[in-house]
Amino acid sequence: MEHLNLEFVWDLDIVLMEDLSLHILDIAENSIDAGACRIEIIISDSRLEDTFMLRIKDNGKGMDEETVRKIRDPFFTTKTARRFGLGIPLLAQSAEESGGGLSIDSRQGKGTTITAEFRRSHIDRKPMGDIGATMMILIGGHPETDFSLDYSADGCSYRFDSAALKKELDGVPVNLPDILKLIRDDINEALRGR
Repeated sequence: MEHLNLEFVWDLDIVLMEDLSLHILDIAENSIDAGACRIEIIISDSRLEDTFMLRIKDNGKGMDEETVRKIRDPFFTTKTARRFGLGIPLLAQSAEESGGGLSIDSRQGKGTTITAEFRRSHIDRKPMGDIGATMMILIGGHPETDFSLDYSADGCSYRFDSAALKKELDGVPVNLPDILKLIRDDINEALRGR
C-alpha cells in the first residue's frame, strides 16, 4: 500500500487557494519569513456597498521597487526552495476575476501592505473560508508573532489581538490546544454573527 505524502497534499492545498482564508495564511507566512513580528489582517465586508476588502499589513523587511513589480509573476519567487511563487498572483487573479484588484505597498525596512478588493456579489468571488482556523494555525505555529484581526460588516465590527490576549494570559502559552480552540471558536462565532 502506498503512503500519501502529506507535505505534498498541504502544498497542493495552498496552490489551489480555494478560499480567502488560505490566501491570508499564505501571505501571513510570507510576512513571517520576511521577519515580521506584527501582522494585521483587516477584512471589510459590505453588502450595502457590494464590496469585500482584505488587507494584510506587516512590519517585516519590506520589498524594493523591483521586487514589488515582479511579485505578480507566478514564475518569480524570493524563496530558494522553489522556482515559482503562486500566492500573490493567485490572489490578484481572484480579485480581478470578481471585479476588483490588488495593490501592494512595500518599503524596505518598513514592511508591506497587500490589499485585495472584490465586488462582494460577483459570482467568482471566493468564499471567506475558515478565518478562525487560519488564525489558530498562525498563532499555534508562531506564538512569538503578534497577530490582529479586524473585521467589519455594515456597521458591526470585531477585533482580535493576540498581543492583548498574551498579556491577559500572564505567562500562560498562547499556543496551548485549549486556548487555540477558544480563539478559533470566538473568531468564527463573531464572523458568523455578521
